[in-house]
Amino acid sequence: MRVDVRALGACNRLAERGAKQAAGALSDLTGTDLAVEVTGASVASGEDLAESFAGRESIGVSVGLRGGLDGEAVLAFDAANVDALLSLLPGGQSMERSAVTEVGNIALGGFLDGWANYLGKAIDMSPPRYFEADGAAVLPDGALAGDGVFLFESRLDATTTDLDFSIYMLPDSGPFRDLIVGKTAPAATAGGEADGGTASTAVPYESLSTFSSLAKKGSANAADNIAMMTGLETSVDVSRLRFVPLADVPAEVGTEPHAGTVFELQGEPSGYLAILFEESSAAAVADAMLPMDPDEPLGDMAQNALCELGNVMTSGFIDGWANVLGTSITHSPPEFVHDIGASTISPLVAKLSERQDYGFVIDTAIQTEGIQARCDVYALPDERELARALDRLSEP
Repeated sequence: MRVDVRALGACNRLAERGAKQAAGALSDLTGTDLAVEVTGASVASGEDLAESFAGRESIGVSVGLRGGLDGEAVLAFDAANVDALLSLLPGGQSMERSAVTEVGNIALGGFLDGWANYLGKAIDMSPPRYFEADGAAVLPDGALAGDGVFLFESRLDATTTDLDFSIYMLPDSGPFRDLIVGKTAPAATAGGEADGGTASTAVPYESLSTFSSLAKKGSANAADNIAMMTGLETSVDVSRLRFVPLADVPAEVGTEPHAGTVFELQGEPSGYLAILFEESSAAAVADAMLPMDPDEPLGDMAQNALCELGNVMTSGFIDGWANVLGTSITHSPPEFVHDIGASTISPLVAKLSERQDYGFVIDTAIQTEGIQARCDVYALPDERELARALDRLSEP
Protein backbone atom coordinates (compact mmCIF):
# COMPACT_ATOMS: atom_id res chain seq x y z
CA MET A 1 0.00 0.00 0.00
CA ARG A 2 1.25 3.48 -0.88
CA VAL A 3 0.30 6.35 1.39
CA ASP A 4 -0.25 9.73 -0.26
CA VAL A 5 1.15 12.36 2.08
CA ARG A 6 -1.25 14.99 0.71
CA ALA A 7 -4.21 12.66 1.27
CA LEU A 8 -2.96 12.07 4.80
CA GLY A 9 -2.96 15.85 5.21
CA ALA A 10 -6.59 15.98 4.11
CA CYS A 11 -7.44 13.31 6.70
CA ASN A 12 -5.60 15.31 9.32
CA ARG A 13 -7.72 18.35 8.47
CA LEU A 14 -10.84 16.20 8.87
CA ALA A 15 -9.61 15.10 12.29
CA GLU A 16 -8.96 18.72 13.26
CA ARG A 17 -12.42 19.76 12.03
CA GLY A 18 -13.97 16.88 13.97
CA ALA A 19 -12.08 17.88 17.10
CA LYS A 20 -13.43 21.44 16.79
CA GLN A 21 -16.97 20.07 16.46
CA ALA A 22 -16.39 17.93 19.54
CA ALA A 23 -15.06 20.97 21.42
CA GLY A 24 -18.16 22.95 20.43
CA ALA A 25 -20.51 20.20 21.57
CA LEU A 26 -18.76 19.88 24.91
CA SER A 27 -18.62 23.66 25.36
CA ASP A 28 -22.41 23.75 25.00
CA LEU A 29 -22.77 20.89 27.47
CA THR A 30 -20.36 22.12 30.14
CA GLY A 31 -20.60 25.89 29.73
CA THR A 32 -16.82 26.25 29.48
CA ASP A 33 -14.73 27.24 26.47
CA LEU A 34 -12.68 24.45 24.88
CA ALA A 35 -9.97 24.84 22.27
CA VAL A 36 -8.24 22.28 20.02
CA GLU A 37 -4.62 22.29 21.09
CA VAL A 38 -3.19 20.04 18.37
CA THR A 39 -4.24 17.29 15.97
CA GLY A 40 -1.77 14.91 14.37
CA ALA A 41 -1.45 11.48 12.81
CA SER A 42 1.16 9.03 14.04
CA VAL A 43 2.56 5.92 12.46
CA ALA A 44 3.35 3.87 15.54
CA SER A 45 4.14 0.30 16.44
CA GLY A 46 2.58 -1.45 19.39
CA GLU A 47 5.80 -0.95 21.33
CA ASP A 48 5.79 2.78 20.53
CA LEU A 49 2.22 3.12 21.74
CA ALA A 50 2.91 1.24 24.94
CA GLU A 51 5.82 3.58 25.70
CA SER A 52 3.86 6.72 24.77
CA PHE A 53 1.02 5.90 27.16
CA ALA A 54 3.13 4.47 29.99
CA GLY A 55 2.30 5.94 33.38
CA ARG A 56 -1.03 7.47 32.35
CA GLU A 57 -4.24 6.78 34.23
CA SER A 58 -7.26 7.50 32.07
CA ILE A 59 -11.04 7.51 32.35
CA GLY A 60 -13.21 7.76 29.29
CA VAL A 61 -15.32 6.16 26.60
CA SER A 62 -14.62 4.08 23.50
CA VAL A 63 -16.86 3.29 20.53
CA GLY A 64 -16.54 0.93 17.61
CA LEU A 65 -16.94 2.34 14.09
CA ARG A 66 -18.63 0.68 11.15
CA GLY A 67 -19.94 1.77 7.77
CA GLY A 68 -18.20 4.72 6.16
CA LEU A 69 -15.18 4.14 8.38
CA ASP A 70 -14.17 1.05 10.33
CA GLY A 71 -12.12 1.09 13.49
CA GLU A 72 -12.41 2.53 16.96
CA ALA A 73 -12.54 5.99 18.53
CA VAL A 74 -11.65 6.83 22.12
CA LEU A 75 -12.18 9.88 24.33
CA ALA A 76 -9.85 9.86 27.34
CA PHE A 77 -9.57 12.19 30.33
CA ASP A 78 -6.62 12.14 32.66
CA ALA A 79 -8.02 10.48 35.76
CA ALA A 80 -6.92 13.47 37.84
CA ASN A 81 -9.13 15.80 35.75
CA VAL A 82 -12.39 13.89 35.98
CA ASP A 83 -13.59 15.74 39.08
CA ALA A 84 -13.21 19.01 37.16
CA LEU A 85 -15.43 17.60 34.40
CA LEU A 86 -18.08 16.28 36.78
CA SER A 87 -18.27 19.60 38.59
CA LEU A 88 -19.48 21.18 35.33
CA LEU A 89 -22.31 18.69 34.75
CA PRO A 90 -25.70 18.69 36.48
CA GLY A 91 -25.66 15.76 38.90
CA GLY A 92 -22.18 14.87 37.68
CA GLN A 93 -20.63 13.91 41.01
CA SER A 94 -23.44 11.48 41.81
CA MET A 95 -23.55 10.01 38.29
CA GLU A 96 -19.86 9.72 37.47
CA ARG A 97 -19.98 6.70 35.17
CA SER A 98 -23.10 7.69 33.25
CA ALA A 99 -22.03 11.36 33.07
CA VAL A 100 -18.64 10.49 31.55
CA THR A 101 -20.35 8.07 29.15
CA GLU A 102 -22.78 10.74 27.98
CA VAL A 103 -19.98 13.29 27.51
CA GLY A 104 -17.97 10.78 25.50
CA ASN A 105 -20.95 9.88 23.34
CA ILE A 106 -21.63 13.54 22.50
CA ALA A 107 -17.98 14.43 21.87
CA LEU A 108 -17.23 11.41 19.69
CA GLY A 109 -20.43 11.90 17.74
CA GLY A 110 -19.38 15.46 16.95
CA PHE A 111 -15.87 14.31 16.07
CA LEU A 112 -17.10 11.76 13.53
CA ASP A 113 -19.70 13.96 11.83
CA GLY A 114 -17.08 15.69 9.69
CA TRP A 115 -15.66 12.39 8.49
CA ALA A 116 -19.12 11.11 7.58
CA ASN A 117 -19.91 14.29 5.63
CA TYR A 118 -16.64 14.04 3.72
CA LEU A 119 -17.12 10.37 2.90
CA GLY A 120 -20.78 10.82 2.03
CA LYS A 121 -21.52 7.75 4.12
CA ALA A 122 -22.90 7.29 7.58
CA ILE A 123 -20.47 6.12 10.27
CA ASP A 124 -22.24 3.89 12.74
CA MET A 125 -21.06 4.05 16.35
CA SER A 126 -21.45 1.13 18.72
CA PRO A 127 -22.89 1.93 22.17
CA PRO A 128 -20.26 3.81 24.20
CA ARG A 129 -18.16 1.69 26.56
CA TYR A 130 -16.97 3.35 29.77
CA PHE A 131 -13.44 2.45 30.89
CA GLU A 132 -10.87 3.14 33.55
CA ALA A 133 -7.46 2.20 32.16
CA ASP A 134 -3.76 2.35 32.92
CA GLY A 135 -1.28 3.11 30.17
CA ALA A 136 -2.00 1.92 26.64
CA ALA A 137 -4.98 -0.13 27.83
CA VAL A 138 -6.97 2.96 26.83
CA LEU A 139 -6.49 1.86 23.20
CA PRO A 140 -8.14 -1.07 21.40
CA ASP A 141 -6.52 -4.46 21.98
CA GLY A 142 -5.45 -4.80 18.35
CA ALA A 143 -3.55 -1.51 18.38
CA LEU A 144 -0.62 -2.98 20.33
CA ALA A 145 -0.41 -6.17 18.29
CA GLY A 146 0.51 -4.82 14.85
CA ASP A 147 3.82 -3.67 13.39
CA GLY A 148 2.40 -0.24 12.69
CA VAL A 149 -0.94 1.53 12.96
CA PHE A 150 -2.26 4.98 12.14
CA LEU A 151 -3.31 6.89 15.21
CA PHE A 152 -5.14 10.22 14.91
CA GLU A 153 -4.78 12.16 18.14
CA SER A 154 -6.52 15.43 19.01
CA ARG A 155 -5.82 17.21 22.29
CA LEU A 156 -8.40 19.65 23.62
CA ASP A 157 -7.92 22.10 26.44
CA ALA A 158 -10.37 24.07 28.59
CA THR A 159 -9.45 27.73 28.83
CA THR A 160 -10.98 28.32 32.28
CA THR A 161 -10.48 25.04 34.15
CA ASP A 162 -8.13 22.05 34.27
CA LEU A 163 -10.01 19.89 31.78
CA ASP A 164 -7.66 18.84 29.00
CA PHE A 165 -8.38 15.53 27.29
CA SER A 166 -7.65 13.62 24.11
CA ILE A 167 -9.59 11.97 21.31
CA TYR A 168 -7.95 9.04 19.56
CA MET A 169 -9.10 7.37 16.36
CA LEU A 170 -7.55 4.18 15.05
CA PRO A 171 -9.00 3.43 11.59
CA ASP A 172 -8.87 -0.07 10.18
CA SER A 173 -7.95 -0.77 6.58
CA GLY A 174 -10.78 -0.78 4.07
CA PRO A 175 -12.52 2.57 3.57
CA PHE A 176 -9.61 4.35 5.24
CA ARG A 177 -7.17 2.72 2.83
CA ASP A 178 -9.06 4.32 -0.07
CA LEU A 179 -8.57 7.75 1.50
CA ILE A 180 -4.80 7.58 1.85
CA VAL A 181 -3.69 5.42 -1.10
CA GLY A 182 -1.43 7.46 -3.37
CA LYS A 183 -1.89 7.79 -7.11
CA THR A 184 1.58 9.28 -7.78
CA ALA A 185 0.14 12.68 -8.70
CA PRO A 186 2.28 15.80 -9.12
CA ALA A 187 3.14 17.22 -5.72
CA ALA A 188 1.74 20.61 -4.86
CA THR A 189 3.76 23.16 -2.99
CA ALA A 190 2.40 24.98 0.04
CA GLY A 191 1.06 27.56 -2.38
CA GLY A 192 -0.76 24.88 -4.34
CA GLU A 193 1.33 24.82 -7.54
CA ALA A 194 2.59 21.59 -8.98
CA ASP A 195 6.29 20.92 -8.58
CA GLY A 196 7.10 20.56 -12.25
CA GLY A 197 5.06 17.37 -12.50
CA THR A 198 8.02 15.29 -11.32
CA ALA A 199 7.59 14.92 -7.57
CA SER A 200 5.33 12.47 -5.79
CA THR A 201 4.28 12.42 -2.18
CA ALA A 202 3.06 8.82 -2.27
CA VAL A 203 5.25 6.53 -0.18
CA PRO A 204 5.03 2.83 0.70
CA TYR A 205 3.35 2.31 4.06
CA GLU A 206 6.01 -0.22 5.05
CA SER A 207 8.69 2.43 4.51
CA LEU A 208 6.93 4.77 6.91
CA SER A 209 7.03 2.04 9.55
CA THR A 210 10.72 1.52 8.82
CA PHE A 211 11.45 5.22 9.13
CA SER A 212 9.56 5.33 12.41
CA SER A 213 11.90 2.62 13.69
CA LEU A 214 14.86 4.63 12.39
CA ALA A 215 13.66 7.67 14.30
CA LYS A 216 13.50 5.62 17.47
CA LYS A 217 17.00 4.28 16.93
CA GLY A 218 18.32 7.78 16.31
CA SER A 219 16.73 8.89 19.58
CA ALA A 220 18.51 6.09 21.43
CA ASN A 221 21.82 7.16 19.86
CA ALA A 222 21.20 10.75 20.96
CA ALA A 223 20.47 9.59 24.52
CA ASP A 224 23.65 7.51 24.56
CA ASN A 225 25.63 10.57 23.51
CA ILE A 226 24.20 12.61 26.39
CA ALA A 227 25.17 9.84 28.79
CA MET A 228 28.69 9.65 27.32
CA MET A 229 29.32 13.39 27.55
CA THR A 230 27.71 14.05 30.94
CA GLY A 231 28.23 10.79 32.79
CA LEU A 232 24.54 10.81 33.70
CA GLU A 233 22.22 7.87 33.12
CA THR A 234 19.92 8.79 30.26
CA SER A 235 16.87 7.14 28.71
CA VAL A 236 14.37 7.83 25.92
CA ASP A 237 10.91 8.45 27.34
CA VAL A 238 9.11 8.50 24.00
CA SER A 239 9.99 8.77 20.33
CA ARG A 240 7.29 9.01 17.70
CA LEU A 241 6.90 9.89 14.02
CA ARG A 242 3.87 12.17 13.63
CA PHE A 243 2.27 13.93 10.68
CA VAL A 244 1.05 17.36 11.76
CA PRO A 245 0.26 20.84 10.45
CA LEU A 246 3.57 22.69 10.70
CA ALA A 247 1.78 25.74 12.06
CA ASP A 248 0.86 23.75 15.19
CA VAL A 249 4.41 22.78 16.13
CA PRO A 250 5.46 25.99 17.96
CA ALA A 251 2.39 25.79 20.21
CA GLU A 252 3.35 22.23 21.14
CA VAL A 253 6.77 23.39 22.35
CA GLY A 254 4.99 25.88 24.59
CA THR A 255 5.80 29.22 26.17
CA GLU A 256 8.24 28.13 28.88
CA PRO A 257 11.86 29.32 28.42
CA HIS A 258 14.05 26.82 26.56
CA ALA A 259 17.70 26.66 25.60
CA GLY A 260 19.52 24.43 23.15
CA THR A 261 20.73 24.16 19.60
CA VAL A 262 19.19 24.13 16.14
CA PHE A 263 20.63 22.70 12.92
CA GLU A 264 19.88 22.82 9.23
CA LEU A 265 20.12 19.43 7.53
CA GLN A 266 21.51 19.12 4.01
CA GLY A 267 21.14 16.07 1.81
CA GLU A 268 18.12 13.83 1.39
CA PRO A 269 16.09 14.49 3.31
CA SER A 270 17.04 18.04 4.13
CA GLY A 271 15.21 19.98 6.81
CA TYR A 272 15.82 21.13 10.36
CA LEU A 273 16.52 19.65 13.75
CA ALA A 274 16.15 21.31 17.15
CA ILE A 275 17.47 20.01 20.47
CA LEU A 276 15.72 21.90 23.25
CA PHE A 277 16.05 21.74 27.03
CA GLU A 278 13.87 23.54 29.50
CA GLU A 279 15.95 26.43 30.79
CA SER A 280 16.83 24.89 34.15
CA SER A 281 17.60 21.54 32.50
CA ALA A 282 19.95 23.20 30.02
CA ALA A 283 21.90 24.86 32.84
CA ALA A 284 22.10 21.60 34.80
CA VAL A 285 23.32 19.56 31.83
CA ALA A 286 25.93 22.18 30.90
CA ASP A 287 27.14 22.24 34.51
CA ALA A 288 27.53 18.43 34.45
CA MET A 289 29.72 18.70 31.32
CA LEU A 290 32.05 21.44 32.57
CA PRO A 291 35.12 20.78 34.75
CA MET A 292 34.44 23.94 36.75
CA ASP A 293 31.44 26.04 37.64
CA PRO A 294 30.31 28.08 34.61
CA ASP A 295 30.75 31.85 34.63
CA GLU A 296 26.95 32.16 34.70
CA PRO A 297 24.11 29.60 34.36
CA LEU A 298 23.79 29.92 30.56
CA GLY A 299 26.81 32.09 29.78
CA ASP A 300 29.48 31.49 27.13
CA MET A 301 30.95 28.38 28.77
CA ALA A 302 27.55 26.74 29.11
CA GLN A 303 26.55 27.70 25.56
CA ASN A 304 29.74 26.16 24.15
CA ALA A 305 29.10 22.96 26.12
CA LEU A 306 25.51 22.70 24.85
CA CYS A 307 26.63 23.33 21.27
CA GLU A 308 29.21 20.57 21.56
CA LEU A 309 26.57 18.23 22.97
CA GLY A 310 24.11 19.19 20.23
CA ASN A 311 26.71 18.49 17.55
CA VAL A 312 27.34 14.97 18.77
CA MET A 313 23.65 14.25 19.37
CA THR A 314 22.67 15.42 15.88
CA SER A 315 25.29 13.26 14.20
CA GLY A 316 24.08 10.25 16.16
CA PHE A 317 20.48 11.06 15.29
CA ILE A 318 20.87 11.32 11.51
CA ASP A 319 23.69 8.85 10.79
CA GLY A 320 21.26 5.94 10.93
CA TRP A 321 18.92 7.66 8.49
CA ALA A 322 21.67 8.11 5.92
CA ASN A 323 22.90 4.52 6.24
CA VAL A 324 19.49 2.92 5.80
CA LEU A 325 18.12 5.39 3.24
CA GLY A 326 21.32 5.18 1.21
CA THR A 327 21.77 8.96 1.17
CA SER A 328 24.25 11.50 2.47
CA ILE A 329 23.00 13.86 5.19
CA THR A 330 25.13 16.58 6.76
CA HIS A 331 24.26 19.34 9.17
CA SER A 332 25.19 22.95 9.72
CA PRO A 333 27.22 24.14 12.72
CA PRO A 334 25.06 24.42 15.86
CA GLU A 335 23.17 27.63 16.48
CA PHE A 336 22.56 28.27 20.17
CA VAL A 337 19.02 29.41 21.03
CA HIS A 338 17.60 30.69 24.31
CA ASP A 339 14.02 31.94 24.26
CA ILE A 340 10.48 30.79 24.95
CA GLY A 341 9.92 27.41 23.36
CA ALA A 342 7.61 28.52 20.57
CA SER A 343 10.06 31.25 19.50
CA THR A 344 12.95 28.79 19.21
CA ILE A 345 11.09 26.55 16.78
CA SER A 346 9.03 29.14 14.84
CA PRO A 347 11.84 30.24 12.45
CA LEU A 348 12.45 26.63 11.40
CA VAL A 349 8.76 26.03 10.80
CA ALA A 350 8.47 29.28 8.83
CA LYS A 351 11.26 28.24 6.46
CA LEU A 352 9.85 24.77 5.88
CA SER A 353 6.33 26.19 5.48
CA GLU A 354 7.48 27.94 2.32
CA ARG A 355 7.45 24.49 0.70
CA GLN A 356 4.74 22.58 2.57
CA ASP A 357 1.84 22.99 5.00
CA TYR A 358 2.22 19.65 6.76
CA GLY A 359 5.21 17.64 7.76
CA PHE A 360 6.49 14.53 9.44
CA VAL A 361 7.77 15.54 12.85
CA ILE A 362 9.99 13.25 14.87
CA ASP A 363 9.60 14.26 18.47
CA THR A 364 11.66 12.64 21.18
CA ALA A 365 11.71 13.12 24.93
CA ILE A 366 15.00 12.19 26.59
CA GLN A 367 15.18 12.00 30.38
CA THR A 368 18.44 12.37 32.31
CA GLU A 369 18.53 10.84 35.78
CA GLY A 370 20.12 12.49 38.77
CA ILE A 371 19.49 16.10 37.77
CA GLN A 372 15.97 15.56 36.38
CA ALA A 373 16.84 17.15 33.05
CA ARG A 374 14.57 16.67 30.05
CA CYS A 375 15.52 17.18 26.42
CA ASP A 376 13.11 17.34 23.48
CA VAL A 377 14.33 16.68 19.94
CA TYR A 378 12.24 17.92 17.01
CA ALA A 379 13.23 16.74 13.54
CA LEU A 380 11.46 18.43 10.60
CA PRO A 381 12.41 16.78 7.29
CA ASP A 382 11.32 18.06 3.87
CA GLU A 383 8.29 15.87 3.04
CA ARG A 384 8.99 15.50 -0.71
CA GLU A 385 12.64 14.59 -0.21
CA LEU A 386 11.68 12.17 2.53
CA ALA A 387 9.08 10.64 0.19
CA ARG A 388 11.72 10.09 -2.50
CA ALA A 389 14.14 8.49 -0.04
CA LEU A 390 11.45 6.23 1.41
CA ASP A 391 10.33 5.26 -2.09
CA ARG A 392 13.85 4.07 -2.90
CA LEU A 393 13.93 2.18 0.38
CA SER A 394 11.06 -0.02 -0.83
CA GLU A 395 12.77 -0.94 -4.11
CA PRO A 396 14.00 -4.54 -4.32
